Amino acid sequence: MAALDRKWWTLIAVCTATFMLLLDITVVNVALPNIQSALHSSFSDIQWVVDAYSLTLAAFLLTAGVFGDMFGRREVFAVGLGVFSVSSLICGLANSSLMLNLARAAQGVGGAIMFATSLALIAGAFSGRERGTAFGIYGAVLGGAVAVGPLVGGAITTGIGWRWIFFINVPIGAVAIIITLTKIQESRDPNKRRVDWIGFVTFSASLFLLVFALIRGNDDGWSSSLIVGLLVAAIALMVIFVVAEIKQSEPMLDLHLFKRPAMTGVSLAAFAISASIFAMFLYLTLYIQDDLGYSPLAAGVRFLPLTALAFIVAPIAGKLTVHVHARYMLGVGLLFIAAGLFVMSFTHANSTWTVLLPGFILAGVGIGAVNPVLASAAISVVPPERSGMASGANSTFRQVGIATGIAGLGSVFQSQLVKKTVAALRAAHGGAAIASRGGAQLRSAVLGGDVRQVAATMPASARSIVLHAYRTGFSSSLNLIVVIAAIIALVGSVGAFVLVRQRDFVPSVAPPSH
Repeated sequence: MAALDRKWWTLIAVCTATFMLLLDITVVNVALPNIQSALHSSFSDIQWVVDAYSLTLAAFLLTAGVFGDMFGRREVFAVGLGVFSVSSLICGLANSSLMLNLARAAQGVGGAIMFATSLALIAGAFSGRERGTAFGIYGAVLGGAVAVGPLVGGAITTGIGWRWIFFINVPIGAVAIIITLTKIQESRDPNKRRVDWIGFVTFSASLFLLVFALIRGNDDGWSSSLIVGLLVAAIALMVIFVVAEIKQSEPMLDLHLFKRPAMTGVSLAAFAISASIFAMFLYLTLYIQDDLGYSPLAAGVRFLPLTALAFIVAPIAGKLTVHVHARYMLGVGLLFIAAGLFVMSFTHANSTWTVLLPGFILAGVGIGAVNPVLASAAISVVPPERSGMASGANSTFRQVGIATGIAGLGSVFQSQLVKKTVAALRAAHGGAAIASRGGAQLRSAVLGGDVRQVAATMPASARSIVLHAYRTGFSSSLNLIVVIAAIIALVGSVGAFVLVRQRDFVPSVAPPSH
C-alpha cells in the first residue's frame, strides 16, 4: 500500500505543479490590460510579460532535464517549484514593469525545471497499464489548465486584482514542495551526462537577441545600427549553436534527430501552432478588453468557446490517433486553426465580440486536434532512448514559437496601430485638427493603451472622433496580424502533410511491468 500511495502522490505533485505552470501562461493574458494600466507599462513592456517567461522556459527546458538526470529528479523538481513560487511572489509584489518582467523570467526558469522533470518522475513511478492511466490524467490536467485559464484569470483579476494571479501560486507551490520532498521517491539516470554549456549559452543568447530586436525595432528603427547589430548577432550565435551541437558527443539538442523528416514536420507543427493561435491570444485579449471595453472576467467568458472546444476535442483526437495517421491529424488540425484565424480577420470599428465567434469555434477544434497528437508524435518518430530529448525539443519549439510569434506579430501590430489610427483620425470630419494639436500625445496613448483615459479628458465631440479612429486603427491592425498568423498555421499544416511520414515512426514497445 505504501508503494501504491507513493506513486499516486508523485502524480498528484506533478499534476499540481504542471497545472500551476500552465495556468500561469493562460491566466496572465487576460490580466495584461490591467497590468499595463497599473504599472503604466508601454506596449513593449506587456509583450515582455509573456515573452520573458516563454524565453527562459524555452532556453532552460533541455538543460533542466540533464540536471534532473544528474542530481536527482525529485530534488531538481523541488528546486523548480521553489524558484517558481518565490518568483511568483515577486511578480505579485512588482511595482514596475522591469521588476515584473525579471520575475517572469525567473518564473520561466522554475517552470522549465518543473516541466523537464515531470514526465520522467511519472515514468519512473508507474509501469504497465498504470503508466498509461497516469499519463492520461496528466494530459487531462494539461488540457484543463488551458481550458479554464482565461476564465480563472478573468475572475481573479476582476474580483481581487491581477496581483493575485501570482500570489495564489505561493501556497500551492509550498504544498507541492512538501509532497515532493516527503512522498516522492528519488530517481536519476545511472548513465553520467554532462551539461552542454556552449549549446545552452548560444541558444539562449540568440533567442533573446532576436526577440529583443523584434520588440525594439519600431522604436529604434529597423535600419538602426542597434537593431541590425542585434539581428546579426542572433544569427551568428545560432550558427555557432548549430555547429556546436553537430560536433559534440552529448549535445543539448541532437540535431541528428532531424534527419527524419517526420521529426522536422512535428517540430514545425509545434512552432506553427504556438506562433499563430497561441501568440494571437495576447492581441485578441487586448482587442476584447482595450478596444471593445470588456472586463477581464467578461473577456475570459468570451474565450470559452475556443478553450472549451479545445478541451472537448483533445481526448477524441487522442483516441483517433490509433486509427488516423498523425500527418492527417496535425495537417487538418492546423488547417482548422488557419481557417479560424482567417475568419477572425474581418473586424471593423463597429464590430462586437461575436465577429470572432466562428473563428474561435474553428480554432478550438484545431487546437484540440493538434495538441494531443503533437505530444505523442514527438516521441514516436525517434528511438525510445531519445524520447526524452524529442519531447523536450517539442516543448522548446512551442515556447520559441510563442516568444517569436508575440514579438514578430507585435512589431507589425505596433507599427500599423499608430499609422492606421492617425490616418483614420485625419480622415474623420474634424479629426485633422485634433491630430495636428495632439499627435504626439495620441501616439503615446495608443502605444501605452491609454487612449480611453486621454479621450475622457476631451470634449464629447472630440472624444467620439478619437475613440472611433482608435477602434478603426485597432481593428485594421488586428486583421493584418491575424492573416499573418493564419499563413503561419497554413505553412505548419503543409509541413505536417508533407514531412510527417508513416515510415519514419518507430514501432512502440510495451513498457515492462514490475
